[in-house]
Amino acid sequence: MEDNPAIGTAERWRRCAERRELRVGVVGLGYVGLPLALLFAGRGFRVTGLDTDAAKVKALNSGTSYIHRITAKHIVAAREAGFRATDDFAVVAELDAILICVPTPLGEGHTPDLSAVLATMKSIAPHLHDGQLVVLESTTYPGTTREVVASEIEAAGKRVSADGADGGVLVAYSPEREDPGNTTIERTAIPKVVGALSERSACAAAALYGSVFERVVPVSSAEAAEMTKLLENSYRSVNIALVNEMKLLCLRMGIDVWEVIEAAATKPFGFQAFQPGPGLGGHCIPIDPFYLSWRAQQFGMTTRFIELAGEVNESMPQHVLDTVTTELRKRGVEMAGAKVMVLGVAYKRDVDDLRESPALVLIEKLRKIGTEVSYHDPYFERVGRGRKYDLSMERSPLTNLAEYDCVLIVTDHSCYDYAAIVTEARLVVDTRNATRGFRSAKIVRC
Repeated sequence: MEDNPAIGTAERWRRCAERRELRVGVVGLGYVGLPLALLFAGRGFRVTGLDTDAAKVKALNSGTSYIHRITAKHIVAAREAGFRATDDFAVVAELDAILICVPTPLGEGHTPDLSAVLATMKSIAPHLHDGQLVVLESTTYPGTTREVVASEIEAAGKRVSADGADGGVLVAYSPEREDPGNTTIERTAIPKVVGALSERSACAAAALYGSVFERVVPVSSAEAAEMTKLLENSYRSVNIALVNEMKLLCLRMGIDVWEVIEAAATKPFGFQAFQPGPGLGGHCIPIDPFYLSWRAQQFGMTTRFIELAGEVNESMPQHVLDTVTTELRKRGVEMAGAKVMVLGVAYKRDVDDLRESPALVLIEKLRKIGTEVSYHDPYFERVGRGRKYDLSMERSPLTNLAEYDCVLIVTDHSCYDYAAIVTEARLVVDTRNATRGFRSAKIVRC
């Protein structure tokens, strides 16, 4: 063991992880970071959550939650196990592992926005010391861990662990694989991909995650791990774009695309069903392929296939708007002054997440042409201002759908009574096939 420092590191971290002696910090207590912090706390680790949002810190320390799928009961249980939240980054010096789960959105022109990662590193780097493990989990382009995370550590006068050298801060990358709303797969059953900047770093990260997750998948470098996440979500983006384009063709040909998808899915090999919709939402699929395309350009390559998929998916809200316009005009109603109820503003069924939701794009487009827009979503009493939107809307009740010229189903939450909606509404434009099984001249699927 003395001849191979990496083996020694792995054994020490494995032993400490088994004994729950490691102090774990999670930076960024949002939809990814908070579940991760609670997961480690639930497995007996001493966990500290760090966030610059004082309101989140206060809520967690008082035993309340701000994410729908995480109840106050979960927070209280974690608190009883020793979990605490803070906005004081000086506590980093007391931790053994720091897991970074901060947003990595797109900036202007579909360029990566790593401002949150940079800010995090500038906050934690002065407090780091040899032997600590820093893991970036935020989705990003290949090279970020080495060029941003490690560089900021070195800029603070600290050493980064490297093969063939002793000491240093251990640095790794392990992409988050959250799937909000998925209740069929245990989070610990989702394999954890790990890549690092040194063998010792890889061993430490594998030992830590291996104490919580059922399987760790080691790859040869941080860059390989970063690329793994981009491949996963580019794969989904491309296939969603394909089925969205297929939907447009089927509509012109008078064919039910959902029937086609259901039939194709009976093939036991070579096909995986993807569903069309009004556009892409969430923290990964609308964003990650553009991170990859941006990075590819720096290597003199244009990822035409991936960029085309992004263009197709981004065009879907306009297709929905065109459909609503056409159907209302058939009924003698112009968009300017028309009353439209948008049903569902979350980006995905049964989640309280607005990030990159196509509903927000649609509402803005409808408002721009003079439509009177209302919305209903069980998870949002109000939609205010975000990074890309400023709507300032209050949720409207579903008590009199007949007063609207159109009910536009954007997010197919399972709590909705679609039979009642179809009965009461004058016109239903369904972008999610939520009204499948209902036969009515009032239903238009798009």
